[in-house]
Amino acid sequence: MESKFQEIKEVANPADERVSFVHHAEAVWNQRNPYGPTGFKGVFISYYATLCAAFAAIGGMVFGYDQGVVSVVLVMPQFLARFTRVSETAPGAGFYKGLMTAMIELGAFLGAFNQGWIADKYSRKYSIVIAVVIFTIGSIVQTAAMDYAMLTVGRLVGGIGIGMLSMVAPLYISEISPPEIRGALLVLEEFCIVFGIVVAYWITYGTRYISGEWAWRLPFLLQMIPSTVLGLGILFLPFSPRWLASKGRDSEALQSLGKLRQLPVTDQRVEQEWFDIRAEVAFHRQTSAMTNPTLQSKSKLNSVKLELVSWMDCFRRGCWRRTHVGIGLMFFQQFVGINALIYYSPTLFETMGLNYSMQLIMSGVLNVTQLVGVSTSIWTIDRFGRRPLLLWGSFFMTVSHLIIAIFVGKYSQNWPAHRGPGWASAALLLFYMLSFGATWGPVPWAMPSEIFPSSLRAKGVALSTCSNWFNNFIIGLITPPLVQNTGFGAYTFFAVFCLLSFVWTFFFVPETRGRTLEQMDHVFNDINSEEEEARRQTIEADIIASHHRNMISGPKE
Repeated sequence: MESKFQEIKEVANPADERVSFVHHAEAVWNQRNPYGPTGFKGVFISYYATLCAAFAAIGGMVFGYDQGVVSVVLVMPQFLARFTRVSETAPGAGFYKGLMTAMIELGAFLGAFNQGWIADKYSRKYSIVIAVVIFTIGSIVQTAAMDYAMLTVGRLVGGIGIGMLSMVAPLYISEISPPEIRGALLVLEEFCIVFGIVVAYWITYGTRYISGEWAWRLPFLLQMIPSTVLGLGILFLPFSPRWLASKGRDSEALQSLGKLRQLPVTDQRVEQEWFDIRAEVAFHRQTSAMTNPTLQSKSKLNSVKLELVSWMDCFRRGCWRRTHVGIGLMFFQQFVGINALIYYSPTLFETMGLNYSMQLIMSGVLNVTQLVGVSTSIWTIDRFGRRPLLLWGSFFMTVSHLIIAIFVGKYSQNWPAHRGPGWASAALLLFYMLSFGATWGPVPWAMPSEIFPSSLRAKGVALSTCSNWFNNFIIGLITPPLVQNTGFGAYTFFAVFCLLSFVWTFFFVPETRGRTLEQMDHVFNDINSEEEEARRQTIEADIIASHHRNMISGPKE
C-alpha cells in the first residue's frame, strides 16, 4: 500500500507555491482544490462541460435508437411483406434474420477498431463527424432498401458508423470532464443508449399502425435526425485539451481547458490540470522514444511501424492491466445475461396469458426500467465509486438469475397454472433490469475511457469497445438455442458468469472515482521503479519552471 500512496512532491516556484503534482492514487480532492462537488450539484456547477458531454452523448442515442428500431421492425407484417426471406415461413429464415442482425455488430466491430487511429490522427471532434457521415449513408441505404441484400449492406455501413460513435463519444467525454463528475458525465453515454432504445421502441410501436411500407421506413429515416444534429453541432464544441496537448498544441490546450472549466486560464486549478496533462504526455512520449529509438525519425514507414507498436504497447508492461480491465468489463457486461432476459421476456409474458399488444407494452416497460436504473448511476457513480456499483450489481443479478432459473425449471411446462411464480419471474425480470441499468450498464462504458494513458487512450478504448461488440455477437448466437434447448440451464449459466464477474471485479478492478486521468499510472501502480518516478518528476519540474520563466519574461515577439 505504501508504494501506491506516495508522498506529494511540492514543486516550488516563485509565482505560485500552491502548485503540486499528485504522486499517489488517492482522490484528487484530498490534496487539491476541486472544481466543485460530486453528484448532481457538481454537474450543474460545471455546466459547460456537462452540456458538451451531453451533446457528445447523442452518439449513444443513435446507437440505442438503432437497436430499438430493429427489435420491433423485425416482427412488423409490413416489413416481412417486403423482406420475405426473414419471415417465419421462409426456408432458412433464422439464418438470414441472424445475418441481418449480425451485420450491425460486424460493422460496429470494424468501426470501433479503426476509430482508434482516426481519433488520434484527426481529433476526437472530427472523428465524430466522420462517424456521422458513415452512419448517415448507412441509414439512407436502409430507408431506401428494396431487397434483402440492399438492407444488409445498409446495416453493415450503418454499423461501422455506430461502432465509431460508441468508441469516440465516451473518449471525448472523459477527456473534457472534471475529475469530480467524470463518472456522472460518462454515464450520459449509457443513459442515451437506453433512452434511444426506449424512444425507438415506442416510435415503432406507433408506426406499426401505418398500413404501408412507411411503417418501417419512417423509423429508419428518423434516426438520421439526431445523428445530423450531432455531426453539425460537434463542430462548435471545443477540442479535447488532452488531444491538443498530445499534438504539441499546448497553448490551445490551455485555452480549451479554461473554456471547458469556465474559468480564467490563470486559475490555479486550470493551470494545475494543464501541467498534469503536459507532464503525462511528455513522460509517455519520452518513454516511447527510449523504447523505440530507431523509429523516431520522421518517415511514413516509421509512422506505420510506430502505429503498430503502439497497439502492441496496450498489452505490454505499463498498460496490460488496464487493457485487461477494459476488455474484461465489456466481456462481463454481455455475459451477465442481459440479452438472454430481453430475448426470453416476450415468451414469458406470452405464457402468462398476455395478448400481443400487452406483450409489446411490457417489453417497453422493461426498457424504461433499465433507463430508471441508469438514471440513478448519474449520482451514485461519483458518490460511491465504480467498484461498489459493480460488486453490488453482480450480487443482485446473480440472485435474480438463480431464482428465475428455479421458477423456469419448476413451472415453465405450465405457466398458466402457476400465475404466482409467473408474476414473480416478471418482477425479478424488472429487478434485474433495474440492477443492470444502475451498475453493469453504465460502468463498463465509463471506465475504459478513463484508465488508459493519453498516448494509448484511443487505442485502449477501441480494444475495449471491440470486446463489447465481439461478445455481443457471441451472445446473440448462443442465447436463442441456449434458452430454447436448456430452459432453466440458461439462467444457471448466466448466474455463474454474474458470480464470476463479482470475483473478477473484487480482485482486478481498481477504484477510479475522483482521480484525474493523469493519476491512472498510480492507480494501476504502473510507476514501479525509482528511475521512472524520478524521470516523471524531472519532467514535471521542467514544465512548471519553463512556464514561469515565460510568465516572467513575457511573450516573445
